[in-house]
Amino acid sequence: MVLCVNLTDWARAQGIAPRTAYRWFPEGTLPVPAERVGPRMILVNIDANTSPSMSGGVGLYARVCSHGQRSDLDRQTARLSVWAGKAGHEVVRVESEIGSGVDGCRPRAKRLLADPKVTTVVVEHKDRLGCMNVELIGASLSATGHRLVVLDDGEVEEDLVRDFVEVLTLLCAGLYGRGSAKDRARRALEAGAADG
Repeated sequence: MVLCVNLTDWARAQGIAPRTAYRWFPEGTLPVPAERVGPRMILVNIDANTSPSMSGGVGLYARVCSHGQRSDLDRQTARLSVWAGKAGHEVVRVESEIGSGVDGCRPRAKRLLADPKVTTVVVEHKDRLGCMNVELIGASLSATGHRLVVLDDGEVEEDLVRDFVEVLTLLCAGLYGRGSAKDRARRALEAGAADG
């Protein structure tokens, strides 16, 4: 069975700097077959027998910050499913939820990470799993023989801004109380944008 993994993940698993692997791809010196599937995404084709960490079940996870982004949540889930289907992975769990990436109050993410059938967790963007310390989640998954695959390493600016507003809101709520926190966070962002 042939599996597809993100070039960055493949490089790290081989002990190669991702930057080096991305340089090898256009030079044609990458030691494994790979193809560009997006402006910033290159997938490496590997044999499942030589990569036990990618065998087993795949869990797909999608998240958005607010109910107004429900359509984006559906699109994320669809894109992850299409990727898994094209790559020939067995999807054993799909979880999607609406919630902040700043805190750990995401029951669906916890269920996915706790499922023993899921050996590979796949997200579209790193910040979908969490705004901070995603590398720690990836390291803990690796320590148990599991893997985190991020399909697009590029950051989504709009989502980062939204998550930053959430952090500011939490900080302002602690200082000024919940009632005026959102308004103060919005004014702080506007003041920052005016200075920049």
